[in-house]
Amino acid sequence: MMKNNAEKANIYDCVVIGAGHAGCEAALCCARLGTKTLVLATSLDTVAFLACNPSIGGTAKGQIVKEIDALGGQMGINADSSLIQLRMLNRGKGAAVHSPRAQVDKYKYHISMKRVLEGTNGLTLRQGEAVNIERVHVAEFCRNENDEKNIDELKANGETLNGFEITTAVGIKYYARAVIVACGVYLNPKIIIGKYTRNVGPNGFAGALCLTSSLEKLGLSMRRFKTGTPARINGRSINFAVLEKQAQDENMPPFSFMNDHAKPDSASCYTTYSSDETKRIILENKHLAPIYTGEVEGTGPRYCPSIEDKVVRFADKERHQIFLEPEGLDNNEWYVQGVSSSMPADVQHEIYSSIIGLERVEIMRDAYAIEYDCIDPTQLYPTLEYKNAEGLFFAGQINGTSGYEEAAGQGLVAGINAVRRIKGKELITLSRDESYIGVLIDDITSKGTNEPYRMMTGRAEHRLVLRQDNADMRLTEIGYKIGVVDSVRHMRYLQKAAEIFEIKNRLKATARYSDAVSFLGGFGEPCPPNGISYENMLKRNTITIFHIRDSFNILNGFSLRALETAENDIKYDGYIKQQQLQIEQAKKLEGRLLPDNIDYSLIQGLRLEARQKLSQIRPLNLGQASRISGVSPSDITVLIIWLSLNK
Repeated sequence: MMKNNAEKANIYDCVVIGAGHAGCEAALCCARLGTKTLVLATSLDTVAFLACNPSIGGTAKGQIVKEIDALGGQMGINADSSLIQLRMLNRGKGAAVHSPRAQVDKYKYHISMKRVLEGTNGLTLRQGEAVNIERVHVAEFCRNENDEKNIDELKANGETLNGFEITTAVGIKYYARAVIVACGVYLNPKIIIGKYTRNVGPNGFAGALCLTSSLEKLGLSMRRFKTGTPARINGRSINFAVLEKQAQDENMPPFSFMNDHAKPDSASCYTTYSSDETKRIILENKHLAPIYTGEVEGTGPRYCPSIEDKVVRFADKERHQIFLEPEGLDNNEWYVQGVSSSMPADVQHEIYSSIIGLERVEIMRDAYAIEYDCIDPTQLYPTLEYKNAEGLFFAGQINGTSGYEEAAGQGLVAGINAVRRIKGKELITLSRDESYIGVLIDDITSKGTNEPYRMMTGRAEHRLVLRQDNADMRLTEIGYKIGVVDSVRHMRYLQKAAEIFEIKNRLKATARYSDAVSFLGGFGEPCPPNGISYENMLKRNTITIFHIRDSFNILNGFSLRALETAENDIKYDGYIKQQQLQIEQAKKLEGRLLPDNIDYSLIQGLRLEARQKLSQIRPLNLGQASRISGVSPSDITVLIIWLSLNK
């Protein structure tokens, strides 16, 4: 018999451990797909907390946010609701690297996301530290809460393990068919400021101090990574008069495809620079820097070094650019991007005071480094399920990644697959040619990472196809079939697709010759004697679709988003076709599946390193095998021959 009704209430379809950006997307996805979901957070103040920079998006990250939104996620909607400023990065370059970035109010962002979680049917938000995850037989309980069998008896009988028992620090036990571990940098964390250390998470929030040993008992290999954050300073101590102002971009679409117009609260960011004095202070105090004294043991991100690391590593550089960003509209704290540090507090004050415009700086929160435990992500399938425990998924910084956006994208995929595992459906994998999220997950599960992984446009070989403007065209139909995209969003997608089709059709028409001569002459362009179509006008570098819209009466009434995507499709048509051919060739390898029971040590012709890596990662297909570090093209040829001989 069940012990009591309280124990019945602790039975869930899915338990999500962590309520950061990965945990929020995972939990919302699970609940919206109809599963009873519990979210455990060490503190409810950490829900969607922006522990580092108060921004969403950026280079490559903006594309991920758009993809999350196209798949029915919450991050883009939440960013729009707490928007301070919106800009498009890399406008001076090609459309493949255009990346939206939003400055947001970090407190509104947290409150808005928490409110969404609290109001979602089927989702329970609970403060509590998970200390143990144990595999148990709970399938019948998750199918039917009225089942009267005793969980302890089932455990004692040693029946098939297809569920989990999660125990919190205060002794409460929860049971679930699937678990998503998304505890970010809160796993055994340590804050470092000079010689001062403290075992807490970001912003002093409580960490998860006991879960690492439980994960190790499940067979997971752990590692130690490090990241950092700059000081927060009082805005009244900043001399804005000597700084360069960064205004927002006008007439820019918001993050979410569900919103037509961005409504930022219009506050500016500013840029400044370090000085010769900054360099002198850091070099004279290098012996106090924890990253050089050995106090910091974890591996830090190569692409986001501390100010002391930048000065030492790039000694020939005269100055470093720094960005000043407001943390919110209801307070006066400012984030000093580019000056993360783990130096002692008094040295930090000297460093910040030497920065142009911060001569009278008032530090409100010290900069710090933070170390934390994470797993080796090659232990996961590209579905983000742990290879040795069906139903156990991992998402976010615990997988060795960095960044809110990377975490949220993983959370969404883990949530989708946790529900599909519970419902007995085939798990999904986003491919590299479908999304940046697919590139990210494939990179970490196939290649692994020796430092906090950061997404960049250069990691995506098909980035002209994976633009920020067409994320909905790539992914919304997929999300609709999975069930994470509702009918309202799907209808908006169909409407945009119809607009794009009509825009392209109208642009195929030939312009009246006299109008074309006059129009092209205004841009210093000649008009062919046989006339020219609007489409071919658009293919000229100096001409945009908005020039054509404003000069000819053929594109009135179409949405900004549809015009943007149509323009990019036309301007880069030749290059896109080349990438599509490459994608088709790559799919041939992706379609050659590798049986899970292959003994790679017995395949003659494989090099020793390839045998070791293939045995460790156990790729699902030849495409994934070809991207594993240490597996050469000749090894892939051997595998192709082996597959042909062993049909």
